[in-house]
Amino acid sequence: MPVLAGAEPFSHTGSVEAGVLLCHGFTGTPQSMRPWGEHLAGHGYTVRCPRLPGHGTTWQECNRTTWPDWYGCVRTELLQLRETCENVFVFGQSMGGTLALRLAEDFGEQVAGLVLVNPSVMTLRKDAKLLPVLSRVLPSVPGIASDIKKPGVTELAYARTPVRAAASLAQLWRLVRADLAKVTQPLLLFHSVVDHVVEPVNARIVLEGVRGEDVTEVVLQDSFHVATLDNDAPTIFERSVEFVAERVGSR
Repeated sequence: MPVLAGAEPFSHTGSVEAGVLLCHGFTGTPQSMRPWGEHLAGHGYTVRCPRLPGHGTTWQECNRTTWPDWYGCVRTELLQLRETCENVFVFGQSMGGTLALRLAEDFGEQVAGLVLVNPSVMTLRKDAKLLPVLSRVLPSVPGIASDIKKPGVTELAYARTPVRAAASLAQLWRLVRADLAKVTQPLLLFHSVVDHVVEPVNARIVLEGVRGEDVTEVVLQDSFHVATLDNDAPTIFERSVEFVAERVGSR
């Protein structure tokens, strides 16, 4: 299956002291994480950003994948980073944040810290309860891409949301919410005041559910959902570099 131009995975081999795994969002691609990755690479860190299965091609292919496929992808990348880097951090946006939380739940201290941007663990949409039924009869619905406040910026993502894949994401949400107390790693969580994709309650659920003592919340005033491509991106990039530097030094 041909990959959309710009949706390719990317990596940078830098310091063995710290590696960062970047996880992109549902129906999105590594394109939304590339500026963040380049910023991290510019500070000497090793960076990996895989393209999740079913993403960056067609929404129809995405409908043939499930959350274990996406999780298996980032899990493999994490294990490979662990072989070469002394400290491995996981950064995620939207569903990428969901996957990052699951990695933290499963791997404990092998994950040195988390940076999340508008992570999703649930939705208030009433039709979400119908996903198991809708997924059998409705292939797709209108897409959720490019929720960006900054003029002229576009996210490379599907114009349609694959319903069967969305139903699988909802299953992952339930698992992650149930195990949030297992997340004890340092956490830096960014969330936008205005987000047309992931409701603000998601950030509250995460912040109240994790059990780490080193938890920082940053509210983004000038960005919508895809904040890594939006007006507050410099803040995210700079604060995340500081986050890694401080935790690597303390370890």
